Amino acid sequence: MDKKSITFSIIALLAFISLDASSQLRNPVIGGFHPDPSVCRVGSDFYLVNSSFQYFPGVPIYHSKDLINWQQIGNVLDRESQLPLEGASSGGGIFAPTIRYHNGVYYMITTNVSHGWNFMVTATNPRGPWSEPIWLKQAGIDPSLLFDDGKCYMVSNPDGVITLCEINPATGEQITPSRELWRGTGGRYPEGPHIYKKDGWYYLLISEGGTELPHMLTIARSHEIYGPYETNPQNPILTNCRREGQYSQIQGTGHGDFVEAEDGSWWIVFLGYRRFGGDYHHLGRETCLAPVEWNEDGWPIINGGKPIENTIDAKLLPTVEMPGPKSHTTFETSRMAPEWVFIQNPITSNYQFFNNRLRLIPHGTLSENKQPTFIGRRQESEKICVETELDAADIGNGCEAGLSVFQNENGHYEIAAIRQMDSEMEVVMKYKVRSLSGITTVKAGQNDKIRLRITSDGNNYHFKYSLNGGEFITLAEHSCLLLSSEVVGGFTGVTIGLYAEGNNSADFTYFDYKETD
Repeated sequence: MDKKSITFSIIALLAFISLDASSQLRNPVIGGFHPDPSVCRVGSDFYLVNSSFQYFPGVPIYHSKDLINWQQIGNVLDRESQLPLEGASSGGGIFAPTIRYHNGVYYMITTNVSHGWNFMVTATNPRGPWSEPIWLKQAGIDPSLLFDDGKCYMVSNPDGVITLCEINPATGEQITPSRELWRGTGGRYPEGPHIYKKDGWYYLLISEGGTELPHMLTIARSHEIYGPYETNPQNPILTNCRREGQYSQIQGTGHGDFVEAEDGSWWIVFLGYRRFGGDYHHLGRETCLAPVEWNEDGWPIINGGKPIENTIDAKLLPTVEMPGPKSHTTFETSRMAPEWVFIQNPITSNYQFFNNRLRLIPHGTLSENKQPTFIGRRQESEKICVETELDAADIGNGCEAGLSVFQNENGHYEIAAIRQMDSEMEVVMKYKVRSLSGITTVKAGQNDKIRLRITSDGNNYHFKYSLNGGEFITLAEHSCLLLSSEVVGGFTGVTIGLYAEGNNSADFTYFDYKETD
């Protein structure tokens, strides 16, 4: 074979490899603590929302053109009047939302299990502003909406039974009595219901098994919206809790929402979590994606009936890149990017922006769960590097300030600078894992510039510090699995951010978050 033929063969092979790679999607499509995804399409645009539990602002909203690349464009609930969170823990606050679009209006319906229960908000622009809550009578969690033939239906699961009623979407008034539709296939916790109308059928998609290892999606259908509903003989239509999927890194798959693209292809977004260090997950339940086909009997087949893996072969929509969050954050303005969150409703006077710095004033502790002074963002990848800087001279007596790896009030790690009441400076690494706690301490100078850094490889967090521009020194390392949901509980995932405890205040000059995959 001559050189020209060899060159052509290589080019053809590379083109084939490139073409093959372009038909693969990588899960999760939105990493980290982004559970209970719901999606709607308006024209060529997709909008997706997630649960947010005790974090404020609540219900992050994402925009995409291709279902793969997503940009967070805001948070639906960004005012305390929409989202009271006093006392909410990682098992409280905002549960699974649903987003729908009808006649120029976006609807987001959800449950605040800590304050008021089911409500919806509306907007004419998905970026907001969104309305004040419209409260709803039907109980249960995970409410969803269907607009059909001039009517608006609400479905939820009071008493663990999938139940439907008609409501007035403008006022929330319940128009018809609540009626039972389906109890699922016998799995525990039938929840997360969505109803779709397709080809003369009403399809009722639900989650069963609990949002853990045995999580699954099941489906039933009827020609009449109130039933009776027949069960798909191939249920469950999605679960990795089978022999074929038992070794996949992604587990706990369920709680999904179908969407049809402009080209007629069907897809489902759903939650799953990635295991690290064995059967543990600390990043939370994440947003995944898979293709959907409809068989000759009119039932949906997800991912060809195969388990969900980190990489899935599929005929993808044309790629449209979306800008991601900035890796370097400075504090010129109090208007933070939408990925930043607080634990419960923040005491705004404890977060002060001036001279390109962020001053944090302590309130309580991270273990008390009473509006602690913390501002952070979700950890979205297993391999990360997070860093900040403080001037020792700007840390008041009795103040502890630094970086926290926070799962919930029962499990968190910190690396911080402390000025003791006698003015002595220290750098400390602390941990709390349920009833276990500990601290590692080194001395620092009265006027040192102190840089704090946390890195992770998915199995361990490494806590490092640098004084006055010197090299970073590892102070401690601790396992990621000790902050997993299996160990410390809760429905969330790790967030990493800036915090302050004790007395007085401390000033931060920047915050870096970089994924190092």
